[in-house]
Amino acid sequence: MIKKIILLLFCIYTSLASAQIVGKVTDLEGNPLPYVNIYLENTYVGTTTNDDGNFELSVTNDDSYSVIFQFLGYKTVSKKINIVSFPYILNVSMTEESVSLDEVIISNDEDPAYRIIRETIARRKHNLEKISEYTADFYSRGLWKVENAPLKIMGRDLGDLEGALDSTRSGIIYLSESISKLSYRQPDEFNEKIIASKVSGNDNGFSFNSAQEANFSFYENTIDLNAPIVSPIGASAMSYYNYKLDGIFYEGDKLINKIKVTPKRPKDRVWEGYIYIVEDDWQLYGVEIKTNGAAIQVPFIKELVFKQNFKFDPKYNFWVKISQTIDFGFGFLGLNGDGRFIAVYSNYDFKPKFEKRHFTNEVLSFEAEANKKDSIFWKGTRPVPLTNEELTDYIKKDSLQVLRRSKPYLDSLDQKSNQFGLLDPLTGYTYKNSFKKWRVSYDGPLKGIAFSTLQGWNSSAGLSFFRWFDENQTRWFSLRTDATYGISDDRLRFTGRATYNFNRKNNLRFSLAGGSKIEQFNSTEPISLLINSIATTFFERNYLKAYELNFARISYFQEVVNGIELQTRVGYENRKPLFNETDQIIVKNKNVSYTSNNPLAPLNFNSAAIDEHDIVKVDLSTRITFGQKYFSNPDMKFNIGNERYPRLTLGLESGFGASNSNYNYSQVKAALDQELSLGNKGKFYYNLKGGTFFNAEDISFADYQHFNGNQTRVGTSVNYTNVFNLLPYYDQSTNKSYFEGHLEHDFKGWILGKIPGINQLNFNLIAGAHLLSREDNKPYTEWSVGIDNLGIGKYRLLRLDYVRSYHNGVSDGAFIFGLKFLDLLGL
Repeated sequence: MIKKIILLLFCIYTSLASAQIVGKVTDLEGNPLPYVNIYLENTYVGTTTNDDGNFELSVTNDDSYSVIFQFLGYKTVSKKINIVSFPYILNVSMTEESVSLDEVIISNDEDPAYRIIRETIARRKHNLEKISEYTADFYSRGLWKVENAPLKIMGRDLGDLEGALDSTRSGIIYLSESISKLSYRQPDEFNEKIIASKVSGNDNGFSFNSAQEANFSFYENTIDLNAPIVSPIGASAMSYYNYKLDGIFYEGDKLINKIKVTPKRPKDRVWEGYIYIVEDDWQLYGVEIKTNGAAIQVPFIKELVFKQNFKFDPKYNFWVKISQTIDFGFGFLGLNGDGRFIAVYSNYDFKPKFEKRHFTNEVLSFEAEANKKDSIFWKGTRPVPLTNEELTDYIKKDSLQVLRRSKPYLDSLDQKSNQFGLLDPLTGYTYKNSFKKWRVSYDGPLKGIAFSTLQGWNSSAGLSFFRWFDENQTRWFSLRTDATYGISDDRLRFTGRATYNFNRKNNLRFSLAGGSKIEQFNSTEPISLLINSIATTFFERNYLKAYELNFARISYFQEVVNGIELQTRVGYENRKPLFNETDQIIVKNKNVSYTSNNPLAPLNFNSAAIDEHDIVKVDLSTRITFGQKYFSNPDMKFNIGNERYPRLTLGLESGFGASNSNYNYSQVKAALDQELSLGNKGKFYYNLKGGTFFNAEDISFADYQHFNGNQTRVGTSVNYTNVFNLLPYYDQSTNKSYFEGHLEHDFKGWILGKIPGINQLNFNLIAGAHLLSREDNKPYTEWSVGIDNLGIGKYRLLRLDYVRSYHNGVSDGAFIFGLKFLDLLGL
């Protein structure tokens, strides 16, 4: 304890010694003011107060300075100081801004705020384009805290979250900082180089904070926060908001209008609060507005509060953002807390000279040793001082880090988690050696229970080994074996797989796999074991059709250059036909009975869809993500795609050396998909696929191109851009040329959010269209209209669609109940 106190005092002392200008900002009653903007007059050298109102401002020389203190709702303060020694103590009290309407002519017809908003909207695009390019320094800090955390969530022990929780099960669970250099050029060229990154309790960690993720501009029509939220000064803002002039005040000779913003319809994707607009400039002086989890459709978020502050640049005649804070509260499954992200911009240069290759697809990178900066560096560079709580968290977790990496501590943790439970033989068990970086896991048979007419009641169990070679698991090796046994077919089948991942830069990976299993004719497995079990036992609908596959394969994966991934798989396969082994049912249904395992002859129980045969298969594919943007650090690369361009997948599939020469064939195929954000009008998805076969007139049905149908009336994916919801599973399978296209638009509240009453439900309207065309056959089409974001309270994982299909002059319709959580849980 004494050592911690000494360390704390040392940190405080060195902080004061290196800050040069330090102090505290309060209101007239002595209450600290957090996140006050402080900068040297006519410069972008500045800082921000922390939660305790403390600040540190670095200057280079003993000299005279004019220090500006700016805070929304308070009068701007200018302090002229003459520094003769360091540290220079500068404490400031700020007075609340006197907001007046005396100079405003109030019309009986319309609030004067509407004139101001119209002028601002009219110049919105011009103001957005005013800053065409710049460089800047950027500082960010992220903080998450929880209070009274439960001991367990969904039956699993929560633990102390790596030492974050105290005796009341409260504490900081995430604290990190980053300092970076930014570069920007219109319309969308962006680059961030992080020179320092710090994560509390992890000296190998890299901060998740980034300038691009904090780059929110209310001059844009919408702010994308999972769902697009309409800006109060966006092009269509007048349709979404009511405005009221709350008052005016002066910043120097500039008149600032304080405008209250309220939604016309509370359940729209909107904000509420205050925006500050500069008269005649028609630019933002400040923003203080909030939205909620219902609006952004992230139910566990309670509230999001945005604050932005701007300062005037007389040289370029515009107002520049210098700070931003985002406060949020969250609550889910008994875990409640709040957090804050701070962003501070400084040292702008609006006339940079960029080299020709300055901007690339790498939008975020880390300098070498960026996460190894010592406390001296941070104390001299950090623009926003730490609060006492944050400083204590760093000290505690940094000291715990050494302990938590020690063998005795890791062994003690493992000893607790490795305890064997009474039900573990049925449910599963994991044994871990954290110090030596390996674990062994067993998946019990209870979770794998299923039913099918091919095996009757069956279950599976698995055993896996995982070994990692560094803290961030960039290089790892895994082994896994699974066993499946069916009572009715009385057959035990085994599969195994070994994988070695070389790195997380290009994800070079090799795998070996082999064994015996039951394989659906459509290897993408359009019907899950859970859904099939329910459909079979309760509705007498045995949709799953499969064959026995005995195989040995080797596969390779790598991103060869940014945006181009290659995958190769070569294997020997032995295929055997399967027949129904049971007619057992739980619920008898009139006029319904089981079908055979032959999709080509469902009423013939003695014929098989395939003959037993051997074949060697080669699958080659490449996925090209055009213009792919990415983050990188010294150990890893994170691809983030590029919404402006689609993703193209090319493939070649070939079978040769078959025991029946007629089964040798080749297929080339391609797919194009994209997700497009349309602002407040929602998101549009498309997925286009096609292919053609060569020398495939008499190939095995197992090698046909199968399409993802659905006969269960249950949707199991987040969106329906890879499925035909009324198509029988193997009705359109082909060994000739084909094309399929899927379109889906999620309006994200753009339509339903405007209908009184219905907008209170926070539903999303979704429309879709689907086409399947085969050679020598009339197209099969579907259209659909549905409601998404259904559920209760925070649990919005359901959707409901009405689907209509057309084929060969026959039309059919049905409702599809979407259970999105099955996709999220991998069921």
